[in-house]
Amino acid sequence: MTAARSVLIVGESLAGTAAARHLRALGHAGPLTVVGAEEQGAYSRPPLSKVVLKDSSADRTLGLALDGLDADVIRSPAVAADTDRRTVTTADGRRIGYDALIVATGADARRLAAPGQRGELVLRTLEDARRLRARLADAKSAIVVGAGFLGMEVASACAARGIPVTVVDTDRPLERVLGDYLSAEITARAATHGIRFLQATGFATLTGDPVDGVALPDGTELTADLVVTCAGEVPCVDWLEGTGLAGRLGVGIDHACATAVPGVFAAGDVTYLRAQGTRPDRRAPFWSNAVAQGRAAAASVLGLPLPGPAHDDYFWTEVTGLSVKIVGRVPLLGEPTAVQGSVADGRALLTWNHADGTSTAVAYGLRKPVAALRALAATSSPE
Repeated sequence: MTAARSVLIVGESLAGTAAARHLRALGHAGPLTVVGAEEQGAYSRPPLSKVVLKDSSADRTLGLALDGLDADVIRSPAVAADTDRRTVTTADGRRIGYDALIVATGADARRLAAPGQRGELVLRTLEDARRLRARLADAKSAIVVGAGFLGMEVASACAARGIPVTVVDTDRPLERVLGDYLSAEITARAATHGIRFLQATGFATLTGDPVDGVALPDGTELTADLVVTCAGEVPCVDWLEGTGLAGRLGVGIDHACATAVPGVFAAGDVTYLRAQGTRPDRRAPFWSNAVAQGRAAAASVLGLPLPGPAHDDYFWTEVTGLSVKIVGRVPLLGEPTAVQGSVADGRALLTWNHADGTSTAVAYGLRKPVAALRALAATSSPE
Protein backbone atom coordinates (compact mmCIF):
# COMPACT_ATOMS: atom_id res chain seq x y z
CA MET A 1 0.00 0.00 0.00
CA THR A 2 1.39 3.42 -0.96
CA ALA A 3 1.23 6.47 1.28
CA ALA A 4 -1.13 8.22 -1.15
CA ARG A 5 -3.81 5.51 -1.03
CA SER A 6 -7.06 7.09 0.18
CA VAL A 7 -9.46 5.46 2.60
CA LEU A 8 -13.07 6.56 3.03
CA ILE A 9 -15.08 5.50 6.08
CA VAL A 10 -18.83 6.07 5.74
CA GLY A 11 -20.36 6.07 9.20
CA GLU A 12 -19.10 8.06 12.18
CA SER A 13 -20.10 5.15 14.39
CA LEU A 14 -18.26 3.10 16.98
CA ALA A 15 -17.11 0.75 14.21
CA GLY A 16 -16.16 3.67 11.97
CA THR A 17 -14.15 5.47 14.62
CA ALA A 18 -12.46 2.20 15.68
CA ALA A 19 -11.45 1.65 12.05
CA ALA A 20 -10.11 5.21 11.72
CA ARG A 21 -8.00 4.94 14.86
CA HIS A 22 -6.64 1.54 13.90
CA LEU A 23 -5.76 2.66 10.38
CA ARG A 24 -3.50 5.36 11.81
CA ALA A 25 -2.15 3.03 14.49
CA LEU A 26 -1.17 0.56 11.78
CA GLY A 27 0.75 3.24 9.90
CA HIS A 28 -1.66 4.46 7.25
CA ALA A 29 -0.37 7.94 6.40
CA GLY A 30 -2.50 8.65 3.36
CA PRO A 31 -5.76 10.58 3.05
CA LEU A 32 -8.47 9.48 5.47
CA THR A 33 -12.05 10.75 5.24
CA VAL A 34 -14.90 10.01 7.63
CA VAL A 35 -18.51 10.72 6.63
CA GLY A 36 -21.02 11.09 9.47
CA ALA A 37 -24.75 11.69 9.54
CA GLU A 38 -25.23 13.44 12.91
CA GLU A 39 -24.22 17.01 13.70
CA GLN A 40 -22.79 16.18 17.13
CA GLY A 41 -20.38 13.64 15.69
CA ALA A 42 -19.47 10.21 16.95
CA TYR A 43 -20.68 8.99 20.34
CA SER A 44 -21.18 5.76 22.26
CA ARG A 45 -24.72 4.36 22.03
CA PRO A 46 -24.92 1.74 24.85
CA PRO A 47 -25.15 4.45 27.56
CA LEU A 48 -28.23 5.96 25.90
CA SER A 49 -30.55 3.40 27.51
CA LYS A 50 -28.38 2.57 30.49
CA VAL A 51 -27.44 6.08 31.69
CA VAL A 52 -28.72 8.96 29.55
CA LEU A 53 -32.39 8.22 30.22
CA LYS A 54 -31.69 8.69 33.92
CA ASP A 55 -29.09 11.48 34.00
CA SER A 56 -28.85 14.48 31.66
CA SER A 57 -25.24 15.11 32.69
CA ALA A 58 -24.30 11.87 30.93
CA ASP A 59 -24.92 13.52 27.56
CA ARG A 60 -21.51 15.16 27.78
CA THR A 61 -19.61 11.92 28.39
CA LEU A 62 -20.50 10.01 25.22
CA GLY A 63 -18.18 11.52 22.62
CA LEU A 64 -15.86 9.38 20.48
CA ALA A 65 -13.33 11.99 19.39
CA LEU A 66 -11.30 11.72 16.18
CA ASP A 67 -8.79 14.30 17.39
CA GLY A 68 -5.21 13.79 16.30
CA LEU A 69 -6.04 11.43 13.43
CA ASP A 70 -5.62 13.99 10.65
CA ALA A 71 -8.95 12.87 9.20
CA ASP A 72 -11.24 14.95 7.01
CA VAL A 73 -14.62 14.69 8.77
CA ILE A 74 -17.73 15.44 6.69
CA ARG A 75 -21.05 15.57 8.53
CA SER A 76 -23.57 15.02 5.78
CA PRO A 77 -25.26 11.64 5.24
CA ALA A 78 -24.15 9.44 2.36
CA VAL A 79 -26.93 9.12 -0.20
CA ALA A 80 -25.34 7.08 -3.00
CA ALA A 81 -22.29 5.00 -3.85
CA ASP A 82 -20.71 4.11 -7.18
CA THR A 83 -18.39 1.17 -6.62
CA ASP A 84 -17.22 1.13 -10.26
CA ARG A 85 -16.01 4.73 -10.12
CA ARG A 86 -15.21 4.36 -6.40
CA THR A 87 -17.12 7.41 -5.25
CA VAL A 88 -19.66 8.21 -2.53
CA THR A 89 -22.11 11.10 -2.78
CA THR A 90 -23.35 12.95 0.32
CA ALA A 91 -26.62 14.79 0.93
CA ASP A 92 -24.92 18.17 0.54
CA GLY A 93 -23.80 17.25 -2.98
CA ARG A 94 -20.18 16.28 -2.40
CA ARG A 95 -18.71 13.41 -4.39
CA ILE A 96 -15.86 11.77 -2.51
CA GLY A 97 -13.43 9.43 -4.20
CA TYR A 98 -11.68 6.53 -2.51
CA ASP A 99 -9.25 3.70 -3.10
CA ALA A 100 -10.70 1.67 -0.24
CA LEU A 101 -14.13 2.07 1.38
CA ILE A 102 -15.24 0.95 4.86
CA VAL A 103 -19.03 0.87 5.29
CA ALA A 104 -19.91 1.55 8.95
CA THR A 105 -23.30 3.25 8.76
CA GLY A 106 -24.83 1.16 11.55
CA ALA A 107 -28.56 0.66 11.86
CA ASP A 108 -31.77 2.59 12.50
CA ALA A 109 -34.49 1.64 14.94
CA ARG A 110 -37.16 -0.64 13.51
CA ARG A 111 -40.48 1.18 13.54
CA LEU A 112 -44.00 -0.23 13.85
CA ALA A 113 -46.13 2.83 13.16
CA ALA A 114 -48.41 2.81 10.13
CA PRO A 115 -47.62 5.28 7.31
CA GLY A 116 -48.57 8.75 8.50
CA GLN A 117 -49.14 7.66 12.11
CA ARG A 118 -47.52 10.23 14.37
CA GLY A 119 -45.79 10.07 17.72
CA GLU A 120 -43.90 6.77 17.68
CA LEU A 121 -41.00 6.83 20.13
CA VAL A 122 -37.83 4.81 19.54
CA LEU A 123 -34.35 4.85 21.06
CA ARG A 124 -31.37 4.79 18.73
CA THR A 125 -29.79 8.26 18.72
CA LEU A 126 -28.87 10.83 21.34
CA GLU A 127 -31.79 12.98 20.19
CA ASP A 128 -34.10 9.99 20.67
CA ALA A 129 -32.78 9.55 24.22
CA ARG A 130 -33.25 13.23 25.05
CA ARG A 131 -36.79 13.19 23.69
CA LEU A 132 -37.67 10.06 25.66
CA ARG A 133 -36.06 11.41 28.84
CA ALA A 134 -38.21 14.54 28.62
CA ARG A 135 -41.34 12.43 28.22
CA LEU A 136 -40.38 10.24 31.19
CA ALA A 137 -40.41 13.30 33.40
CA ASP A 138 -44.21 13.61 33.09
CA ALA A 139 -45.38 10.07 32.28
CA LYS A 140 -47.68 8.23 34.70
CA SER A 141 -47.72 4.96 32.77
CA ALA A 142 -45.68 3.33 30.00
CA ILE A 143 -45.74 0.50 27.45
CA VAL A 144 -42.58 -0.93 25.91
CA VAL A 145 -42.96 -3.05 22.78
CA GLY A 146 -40.09 -5.52 22.77
CA ALA A 147 -38.48 -7.50 25.60
CA GLY A 148 -34.93 -7.65 24.29
CA PHE A 149 -31.92 -5.86 25.78
CA LEU A 150 -33.08 -2.39 24.77
CA GLY A 151 -36.70 -2.94 25.77
CA MET A 152 -35.80 -4.17 29.23
CA GLU A 153 -33.33 -1.32 29.74
CA VAL A 154 -36.00 1.24 28.78
CA ALA A 155 -38.49 -0.51 31.08
CA SER A 156 -35.88 -0.33 33.87
CA ALA A 157 -35.53 3.42 33.32
CA CYS A 158 -39.31 3.74 33.68
CA ALA A 159 -39.32 1.65 36.86
CA ALA A 160 -36.48 3.70 38.33
CA ARG A 161 -38.77 6.75 38.09
CA GLY A 162 -41.68 4.88 39.67
CA ILE A 163 -43.60 4.66 36.39
CA PRO A 164 -45.71 1.49 36.07
CA VAL A 165 -44.61 -0.14 32.81
CA THR A 166 -45.87 -3.05 30.73
CA VAL A 167 -43.49 -4.84 28.38
CA VAL A 168 -45.09 -6.65 25.44
CA ASP A 169 -43.41 -9.35 23.34
CA THR A 170 -44.05 -12.76 21.84
CA ASP A 171 -41.21 -14.23 23.94
CA ARG A 172 -40.35 -13.75 27.60
CA PRO A 173 -37.78 -11.05 28.46
CA LEU A 174 -34.40 -11.79 26.88
CA GLU A 175 -35.41 -15.39 26.25
CA ARG A 176 -34.21 -15.44 22.64
CA VAL A 177 -30.65 -14.68 23.75
CA LEU A 178 -30.28 -15.74 27.38
CA GLY A 179 -32.58 -18.78 27.31
CA ASP A 180 -35.29 -19.99 29.69
CA TYR A 181 -33.26 -20.10 32.89
CA LEU A 182 -32.03 -16.51 33.04
CA SER A 183 -35.18 -15.19 31.36
CA ALA A 184 -37.31 -16.58 34.20
CA GLU A 185 -35.02 -15.04 36.83
CA ILE A 186 -34.95 -11.64 35.12
CA THR A 187 -38.72 -11.64 34.59
CA ALA A 188 -39.31 -12.37 38.27
CA ARG A 189 -36.86 -9.69 39.36
CA ALA A 190 -38.41 -7.14 36.99
CA ALA A 191 -41.86 -7.84 38.44
CA THR A 192 -40.66 -6.86 41.92
CA HIS A 193 -39.63 -3.49 40.47
CA GLY A 194 -43.04 -2.78 38.94
CA ILE A 195 -42.35 -4.09 35.43
CA ARG A 196 -45.28 -6.14 34.17
CA PHE A 197 -44.74 -8.52 31.24
CA LEU A 198 -47.46 -9.47 28.76
CA GLN A 199 -46.74 -12.28 26.32
CA ALA A 200 -48.53 -11.72 23.01
CA THR A 201 -49.57 -14.36 20.50
CA GLY A 202 -48.35 -12.25 17.59
CA PHE A 203 -47.10 -8.82 16.63
CA ALA A 204 -48.45 -5.75 18.41
CA THR A 205 -49.96 -2.85 16.48
CA LEU A 206 -49.55 0.74 17.61
CA THR A 207 -52.83 2.59 18.15
CA GLY A 208 -53.73 6.24 18.31
CA ASP A 209 -52.56 9.24 16.30
CA PRO A 210 -50.39 10.33 17.96
CA VAL A 211 -49.51 6.90 19.34
CA ASP A 212 -51.01 6.23 22.77
CA GLY A 213 -51.34 2.45 22.97
CA VAL A 214 -51.02 -1.00 21.42
CA ALA A 215 -53.45 -3.60 20.12
CA LEU A 216 -52.62 -7.31 20.37
CA PRO A 217 -53.80 -10.12 18.06
CA ASP A 218 -56.09 -11.58 20.76
CA GLY A 219 -58.06 -8.34 20.92
CA THR A 220 -56.32 -6.92 24.01
CA GLU A 221 -55.85 -3.15 23.86
CA LEU A 222 -53.56 -1.18 26.17
CA THR A 223 -53.06 2.56 26.52
CA ALA A 224 -50.41 4.59 28.34
CA ASP A 225 -48.93 8.06 28.59
CA LEU A 226 -45.77 6.74 26.97
CA VAL A 227 -45.36 4.03 24.31
CA VAL A 228 -41.84 3.07 23.20
CA THR A 229 -40.98 0.75 20.32
CA CYS A 230 -37.93 -1.44 21.01
CA ALA A 231 -38.38 -3.93 18.19
CA GLY A 232 -34.85 -4.30 16.89
CA GLU A 233 -32.94 -2.46 14.21
CA VAL A 234 -32.77 -2.05 10.44
CA PRO A 235 -29.31 -1.79 8.79
CA CYS A 236 -28.67 1.62 7.17
CA VAL A 237 -28.15 0.49 3.58
CA ASP A 238 -30.52 2.62 1.47
CA TRP A 239 -27.57 4.66 0.18
CA LEU A 240 -26.02 1.46 -1.22
CA GLU A 241 -28.90 0.73 -3.60
CA GLY A 242 -27.67 -0.58 -6.92
CA THR A 243 -24.22 -1.55 -5.67
CA GLY A 244 -24.97 -5.21 -4.95
CA LEU A 245 -23.46 -4.75 -1.50
CA ALA A 246 -26.55 -4.93 0.68
CA GLY A 247 -29.62 -7.03 1.30
CA ARG A 248 -32.27 -7.48 3.96
CA LEU A 249 -29.73 -8.39 6.66
CA GLY A 250 -27.34 -5.58 5.75
CA VAL A 251 -23.90 -5.79 4.17
CA GLY A 252 -22.46 -9.29 4.01
CA ILE A 253 -18.85 -9.73 5.17
CA ASP A 254 -16.38 -12.55 5.59
CA HIS A 255 -14.04 -13.23 8.52
CA ALA A 256 -11.78 -10.36 7.34
CA CYS A 257 -14.67 -7.86 7.00
CA ALA A 258 -14.38 -7.93 3.21
CA THR A 259 -17.57 -7.60 1.15
CA ALA A 260 -18.38 -9.16 -2.21
CA VAL A 261 -17.15 -5.98 -3.97
CA PRO A 262 -13.38 -5.46 -4.37
CA GLY A 263 -12.01 -2.56 -2.34
CA VAL A 264 -15.07 -2.39 -0.08
CA PHE A 265 -15.08 -3.53 3.55
CA ALA A 266 -17.72 -3.19 6.27
CA ALA A 267 -17.98 -3.23 10.06
CA GLY A 268 -20.50 -2.86 12.86
CA ASP A 269 -24.28 -3.00 13.03
CA VAL A 270 -24.68 -2.59 9.28
CA THR A 271 -23.13 -6.02 8.67
CA TYR A 272 -23.93 -9.69 8.78
CA LEU A 273 -21.46 -12.55 8.64
CA ARG A 274 -22.01 -14.53 5.45
CA ALA A 275 -22.90 -18.20 5.73
CA GLN A 276 -20.03 -20.68 6.00
CA GLY A 277 -20.62 -24.42 5.75
CA THR A 278 -23.67 -25.32 7.80
CA ARG A 279 -23.68 -21.98 9.65
CA PRO A 280 -26.34 -19.58 8.28
CA ASP A 281 -26.00 -15.85 7.66
CA ARG A 282 -25.76 -14.24 11.09
CA ARG A 283 -26.17 -10.74 12.50
CA ALA A 284 -24.52 -9.81 15.80
CA PRO A 285 -25.18 -6.09 16.43
CA PHE A 286 -23.25 -5.74 19.69
CA TRP A 287 -20.86 -3.04 20.89
CA SER A 288 -17.92 -5.43 21.19
CA ASN A 289 -18.40 -6.71 17.64
CA ALA A 290 -18.40 -3.16 16.28
CA VAL A 291 -14.97 -2.54 17.81
CA ALA A 292 -13.55 -5.90 16.69
CA GLN A 293 -14.85 -5.49 13.15
CA GLY A 294 -13.67 -1.88 12.88
CA ARG A 295 -10.14 -2.98 13.76
CA ALA A 296 -10.31 -5.99 11.45
CA ALA A 297 -11.58 -3.88 8.54
CA ALA A 298 -8.70 -1.43 9.02
CA ALA A 299 -6.14 -4.23 8.89
CA SER A 300 -7.78 -5.76 5.81
CA VAL A 301 -7.76 -2.42 3.98
CA LEU A 302 -3.99 -2.26 4.51
CA GLY A 303 -3.44 -5.89 3.60
CA LEU A 304 -2.12 -6.68 7.09
CA PRO A 305 -2.84 -9.65 9.36
CA LEU A 306 -5.99 -9.33 11.43
CA PRO A 307 -5.46 -8.13 15.02
CA GLY A 308 -7.84 -10.83 16.19
CA PRO A 309 -11.18 -12.39 15.20
CA ALA A 310 -13.65 -10.08 13.45
CA HIS A 311 -16.16 -10.86 16.17
CA ASP A 312 -16.25 -10.64 19.94
CA ASP A 313 -18.53 -12.85 22.00
CA TYR A 314 -18.80 -10.39 24.91
CA PHE A 315 -21.86 -8.27 25.63
CA TRP A 316 -23.71 -6.92 28.62
CA THR A 317 -26.96 -5.41 29.78
CA GLU A 318 -28.42 -3.89 32.93
CA VAL A 319 -31.95 -4.64 34.14
CA THR A 320 -33.42 -2.95 37.24
CA GLY A 321 -29.94 -2.04 38.45
CA LEU A 322 -28.52 -5.54 38.03
CA SER A 323 -25.73 -5.99 35.47
CA VAL A 324 -25.49 -9.11 33.33
CA LYS A 325 -22.19 -9.71 31.50
CA ILE A 326 -21.84 -12.58 29.05
CA VAL A 327 -18.82 -14.07 27.30
CA GLY A 328 -19.48 -16.96 24.94
CA ARG A 329 -22.01 -18.44 22.60
CA VAL A 330 -25.72 -17.77 22.98
CA PRO A 331 -28.57 -18.63 23.30
CA LEU A 332 -28.09 -20.43 26.59
CA LEU A 333 -30.04 -23.68 26.61
CA GLY A 334 -31.22 -25.37 29.77
CA GLU A 335 -29.79 -24.83 33.22
CA PRO A 336 -26.18 -23.76 33.82
CA THR A 337 -23.46 -26.34 34.21
CA ALA A 338 -22.10 -24.59 37.28
CA VAL A 339 -23.34 -21.85 39.61
CA GLN A 340 -21.24 -19.97 42.16
CA GLY A 341 -23.26 -17.72 44.44
CA SER A 342 -27.01 -17.14 44.41
CA VAL A 343 -29.02 -16.19 41.33
CA ALA A 344 -32.05 -15.48 43.56
CA ASP A 345 -29.97 -12.95 45.51
CA GLY A 346 -28.70 -11.33 42.33
CA ARG A 347 -25.04 -12.30 42.82
CA ALA A 348 -23.85 -15.32 40.86
CA LEU A 349 -21.23 -16.57 38.44
CA LEU A 350 -22.63 -19.09 36.00
CA THR A 351 -21.19 -21.25 33.24
CA TRP A 352 -22.80 -23.21 30.42
CA ASN A 353 -20.72 -25.93 28.77
CA HIS A 354 -21.78 -26.71 25.20
CA ALA A 355 -21.60 -29.96 23.28
CA ASP A 356 -19.20 -28.46 20.70
CA GLY A 357 -16.54 -27.90 23.35
CA THR A 358 -17.19 -24.19 23.86
CA SER A 359 -18.41 -22.55 27.06
CA THR A 360 -20.27 -19.42 28.08
CA ALA A 361 -19.62 -17.51 31.31
CA VAL A 362 -22.15 -15.11 32.85
CA ALA A 363 -21.58 -12.62 35.67
CA TYR A 364 -25.07 -12.07 37.10
CA GLY A 365 -25.01 -9.03 39.34
CA LEU A 366 -21.27 -9.40 39.98
CA ARG A 367 -18.52 -6.89 39.24
CA LYS A 368 -16.45 -9.44 37.37
CA PRO A 369 -13.71 -8.18 35.01
CA VAL A 370 -14.31 -9.15 31.40
CA ALA A 371 -10.85 -10.72 31.23
CA ALA A 372 -11.80 -13.04 34.09
CA LEU A 373 -15.00 -14.05 32.29
CA ARG A 374 -13.04 -14.74 29.12
CA ALA A 375 -10.64 -16.93 31.07
CA LEU A 376 -13.50 -18.84 32.68
CA ALA A 377 -15.19 -19.42 29.31
CA ALA A 378 -11.87 -20.60 27.83
CA THR A 379 -11.07 -23.05 30.62
CA SER A 380 -14.51 -24.60 31.07
CA SER A 381 -15.16 -27.83 29.19
CA PRO A 382 -18.14 -30.09 28.51
CA GLU A 383 -19.07 -32.66 31.07
